[in-house]
Parts: sequence; C-alpha cells; structure tokens
Amino acid sequence: MPHKGQRFKLRRLRVKPRPQVKRQSDPLAHLPLLAYMNAHLEWMQVVAYSAATVNTNRHALRRFIAWCDERGLQHPSDITKQVLERYQRHLFYYRKPDGKPLSVGTQAGHLAPLVLWFKWLARQNHILYNPASELDFPREGKRLPLIILSVVEVEALLAETDVNLPSGVRDRALLEMLYSTGLRRMEAANLAVHDIDFNRRLVGVREGKGRRDRVVPVGDRALAWLDKYVMEARPHLLAYEHAALFVNDWGEPALPQFISDRVKKYLDYAGITKPGAAHLLRHAHAGRRRRHPLHTGHARTRQPRINRHLHSRRHRQAAGHP
Repeated sequence: MPHKGQRFKLRRLRVKPRPQVKRQSDPLAHLPLLAYMNAHLEWMQVVAYSAATVNTNRHALRRFIAWCDERGLQHPSDITKQVLERYQRHLFYYRKPDGKPLSVGTQAGHLAPLVLWFKWLARQNHILYNPASELDFPREGKRLPLIILSVVEVEALLAETDVNLPSGVRDRALLEMLYSTGLRRMEAANLAVHDIDFNRRLVGVREGKGRRDRVVPVGDRALAWLDKYVMEARPHLLAYEHAALFVNDWGEPALPQFISDRVKKYLDYAGITKPGAAHLLRHAHAGRRRRHPLHTGHARTRQPRINRHLHSRRHRQAAGHP
C-alpha cells in the first residue's frame, strides 16, 4: 500500500518538443473512389459513429481503393460482387513481412467497412445495387487467449515502478487500476478524475467499446494508489488544468498509445517477454474472476469464454488482488 504524505524526488517538467510536420501528397487523391470514401466517412461522423470506428474504416477503405487503383478500378460502378470476391481472396493469400497470413479476424475487419460503404453508396443512389450485400464473411473460430500473465508476473510488473517520483506513482496507479478493473486502454485514457468514486469503490466508464457506459468495481489496493496519485502526484505532473485522470510526461491528457507504452516499458523492466501490452492486464484480470461479466464491457450478458474456463475468485475479491 502507498505511504501518505510522501515527499517526491521532483524533476523539472520537460518542455514538449514541437514535431516537424512534413506535408506529403496523397497518392490516392486523384481517384474518384476517394471522394466517395470521404463523403461516406463524413456521414459516419454525422450519425455518431465513434472516432475510432471512423479511423478504422478509413484505413480499410484506403487499402481497398489502393488495390482497386492497381487494377484500373476507379469508380463505384466498376466494383462488382466478383471484384469483391477477388479482393477477399487477395486478403486470404496476403502475407505480412514476417511471412504470416492475416488472421481471420483481420480479414473480416477489412471486409466489414466495405459492406457498410457499399450499402451507403446504394442508399445514396451512387450505384444501382449493393455488390457487397451477399458477400460471405470468413468464419472466425472462438479461441481463448493463449498468453496470460500469472499473478507472480503481475506483481513483478507492479514492483518495477519507482514510487519515489510523481510519474512512478502515476504509473503504479495506472497499472493497478488496469489489473483491478480490466479496462481497455482507450477506456483508461478517457477517464476523468470525477469518474473515480472513492466512497463506493467504483469506476465509471464513459463511452466504452460500442459507446456503452458502465460502472466497474475497483479493489482496495488499486483505489489506494489512485487516491495517492490524485492527491499527491498528479498536481506535480499537470501542465495546465484539465479533467483527465491520467496525464503524460508533458502534463497533457494521456492518449491510449501512451498507456500501452507505459505497460510495455514495465513489462520489459520485469523481464516479461510475452507479446502485448495493456490487453495483457485485461486478460490477467478476466482470468481471475468469473462473476459480473458485464464489468469487462462485453456485449453479451453471458460470461465470456475465458471466464468459464479459467478458475478465479469472486470478482470483488479478485479486484482487490491477493
């Protein structure tokens, strides 16, 4: 547990360097398909799709448009069901730089934005029919996570933080909360200070996956480190006043990538070579409890498969750590 009233070894807040932005021309800018894509993404924003979904769809659609450009397909009317099936086979036979194929989930993730896009094109009368309406998706099996941190590994990870520094207390509070609650990195980055209910030992998650709100119980040890961070360390790290719970090294609201980088840093310090970062703590949390499945943000009310196969204590006991 943290010590109250601790004096920190303070360091001067570093000045964030200004990145040099190099403007590069878009190699797809001349294609008519890109204009339709931009109009479609604007529609997604208007009807309240999340920014993460819009960015994911943009990446998938640009990949498809580049593939079409290589084959001389530049207009929506050029795309038929046969063309989409050829693209699906392209994804199936594609190999990454390490020689491995795309996973079934990744293949489906590249196809789903196409279905939504062509459905929109048909509704807007840009095309006469939807060529993706009868596209057969690859069947994705249900698998358990193969890589899960043990309790010993998690404790070794937590012990690597330097709690004599404000940034170390921040990192310890972050790691403890991720392990205790099973939050995703995006959800942790979106937390505000007022989302932590210290009296009821709850964390309010606003617009998690699927833009769903939920309330998650948090254990006593994680809550103690969060209290120490908010009351003693966070004021030393702030560059300006804002509501974000976690701040980066420049005193600004932490982004999801920053959270992943911190977890990866301490995994390396602890000598843990398992691939992954923040999601490893989510899996470690899920493997230690079997009740209250909605706390992890799964859409179904039934327990996720990992929770039915891995033995754990009751959820509120698991949240407090052994």
